[in-house]
Amino acid sequence: MWNIVSKRYWYFGLSLLIIVPGMLALIAFGLPLAIDFTGGSLLELQFNAAPPSAAEVQAVFAQAGFTDSQIQSLQNSGIQIRTRSMSDAEKTDIETSLREKFGAFTELEFGSVSPAIGAEVVQRAAETVAIAAVGIMLYLWYAFRQVPHAFRYGVAAIIAMLHDVAVVVGAAAIFGKVFGWEVDSLFLTALLTVIGFSVHDTVVVFDRVRENLIRRRGERYDRVVNASIIQTLDRSINTQLTVFFTLLSLALFGGTTIRHFIIVLLVGILSGTYSSIFNAAQILVVWENREWHTWFRRKPAEQPA
Repeated sequence: MWNIVSKRYWYFGLSLLIIVPGMLALIAFGLPLAIDFTGGSLLELQFNAAPPSAAEVQAVFAQAGFTDSQIQSLQNSGIQIRTRSMSDAEKTDIETSLREKFGAFTELEFGSVSPAIGAEVVQRAAETVAIAAVGIMLYLWYAFRQVPHAFRYGVAAIIAMLHDVAVVVGAAAIFGKVFGWEVDSLFLTALLTVIGFSVHDTVVVFDRVRENLIRRRGERYDRVVNASIIQTLDRSINTQLTVFFTLLSLALFGGTTIRHFIIVLLVGILSGTYSSIFNAAQILVVWENREWHTWFRRKPAEQPA
């Protein structure tokens, strides 16, 4: 049987190798916030004919120096554009270019976007994550009450969840620096979705550990955990591959307006699958064996023959 648990410190090392560059990028460059959080201008247009695609509109705004524009399609041939603050003169020049390329349209609305709404969304999202974390710990503590040290399962699930959050946030900081991508309200949606997937997959593994602890009493804990991981490995990988290929198709063919959102989800789903199998369950073994007592202890020198 494949001994996955025996290589647990290699898995922890790989996680650090992925997380640390992202955290360094976050410290050095910060998150590139979009106008949802920084404020800007909102422009709504209704075209007389079929509206242009989001990529075509973004190209016009980019030529005018507005590379951060966000385009959303509306009903009745309408489009909504969010971008950094623009003057009336800049708006007039852009509208002239749009008319020349895509035909006549009617301006429905033009105004400012307040960053206060974005700040409130961030606060609510942080509160939601905190409440969810507490709820997950309490639920797992209760659900695993039949096995010793039930509280550990909740803590391990939260650590794996924070691992995935760190990976996604770090990736966003790197993408922002390398590709110029910005963090908008869809990023928060992706992050909350990743948290849900991560916890779900972790609970699947932990549930099999609970069953095997009852069925295989007296067997070493690390062997029980290793067997549980192998028994759920096919299910976890197959489920995540289904999601992965669906998201990959959307990233390739779904259009530019959702591409950043989908790629963030892809990163999070891959991280969630990895952390559930190679981090969360391994934390249980480390905790059970209290291995931190030997982390900094020198090995005894070998006696000469």
